[in-house]
Amino acid sequence: MPIELKMKYFSNLENTILTYFSQVKGLFGTFGLVDVVDIFVVAVLLFFVIRIIRETRAWQLIKGILLLVLIYAVVNFLGMGASSYILKAIFANILLIVVILFGPEIRNILEQMGKGAAKNSLKAILHSGVAVEVAQVKSSIEAACKACVDMSDDNVGALIVFENESLLGDIISTGTEINATATKELIENIFYPKAPLHDGAMIIRDGRVYAAGCILPLTKDNDISSALGTRHRAAIGLSQQSDAIVFVVSEETGEISVAQNGTLKRNISSGDMRDILTESFIPADSSSGDKILNKLVRRLKK
Repeated sequence: MPIELKMKYFSNLENTILTYFSQVKGLFGTFGLVDVVDIFVVAVLLFFVIRIIRETRAWQLIKGILLLVLIYAVVNFLGMGASSYILKAIFANILLIVVILFGPEIRNILEQMGKGAAKNSLKAILHSGVAVEVAQVKSSIEAACKACVDMSDDNVGALIVFENESLLGDIISTGTEINATATKELIENIFYPKAPLHDGAMIIRDGRVYAAGCILPLTKDNDISSALGTRHRAAIGLSQQSDAIVFVVSEETGEISVAQNGTLKRNISSGDMRDILTESFIPADSSSGDKILNKLVRRLKK
């Protein structure tokens, strides 16, 4: 690296550090009770906005915006003129961009605030029963595996989604919320051919049947075999857009398939199904401290 570039780098670094500490010193010099309340209000608003946005795929777009912010900080620090100019133009219109991209989500936030969602969310965080118990998840896995075996034997079509880290609020909103304990009988009843919710997908969240009759996005991959029906295409489509694990029982052949990370694996056994779910949702070795931390994280996420 040329000596001039090194000197410029360290000079920029020194100026940035000095400016930062100068701003911090000035901030604490005028810091008062009003500032504490102001920070608290902003933190609460951000918390509930993020909580609601996480239920939609808009969260992925927010991650992209945050990445742009990081890139802008880097190019601005290095004095890259052309890149800084382009990113400044983007951020100068960021409010308009956000409104265009997140119009439905903004309306959803306002609607939930009007319905008292903030109050309910606060109760959910503080309530000790919100934490996910491993036994409940294990029970839902067993119920789903047994139900899929029975439906496979009877050639009953089914589409079961196990929600993972990517929340599926926008998918859940297309169906009927149930939020019931996952049992073999309930799963089989929902997918009974004459049941009103049998055509859609079932969403299992935190070991509970959270919703049914949900509509999943179809894959746009043209290389998918023509022998695969709508259920399989929907399973692949959702697995391409999230980290959910989707199981399909074919109505024609009774074959059980699993879609994960955009890939469909066909003709799996109930043992394979159990292994996949156990590996994904049941921690192998976790201490009490790890369990407590996981519970706190899940409370904040849901």
